[in-house]
Amino acid sequence: MPVNLREYLREELGLKARLHFLSFGRFYLALFAGVLVLLAIHAWVLPPHHWKVWLGWDVWLAVLLWQPIIEELLFRGVIQGELRRRPWGKREWLGISVANLITSLLFVAMHFINHPPLWALAVFFPSLVFGYFRDRCDSVVPAIVLHILYNFGYFVAVAF
Repeated sequence: MPVNLREYLREELGLKARLHFLSFGRFYLALFAGVLVLLAIHAWVLPPHHWKVWLGWDVWLAVLLWQPIIEELLFRGVIQGELRRRPWGKREWLGISVANLITSLLFVAMHFINHPPLWALAVFFPSLVFGYFRDRCDSVVPAIVLHILYNFGYFVAVAF
C-alpha cells in the first residue's frame, strides 16, 4: 500500500485526473445514445400526465451529484476495480469485461431496492456503458460524468 493516502485512494478508486476520455469518440456516442434511449423510454413508458413532478433542490442535488458520484465510486471504483485485478475479471467478450458484467449485475440488484423491476433492469445497459469507460480509460471519471448526464436527462424528462 502506498504511503500517501491521496495517491492510494486515487489508484484504488480510479480517480485519476485524466481527461483523455473527452477526445474518445465513443464517449460522445454513449452520450448521444443515452439521450435517444431516454427519449424513447419516456415516450413509450410514461404517459404525458406523469411527466409533471416537482423536485426540490435537495432532490436535484442528490440525484445529479451525490448518488452518481457515490454509486460510481462504489461500483466502478471499488467493486469493478477490485474485480479487474483478477485474471478472470479482465477477460472480455464483445468489449465487456467479466468485472464489468458482475459489477453491472450488482448495480441492477441494488436498484431493485427502490425501483420497480423493469426500471431496475433498465439500469443494466447504462451500467455496462459506465463500466466500459472505466475499463478503457482506467478511471471512474468518465463513468461519473455519464451517470450525472444520464440522471440529468432522466429527471428533466420526469420533472418537466
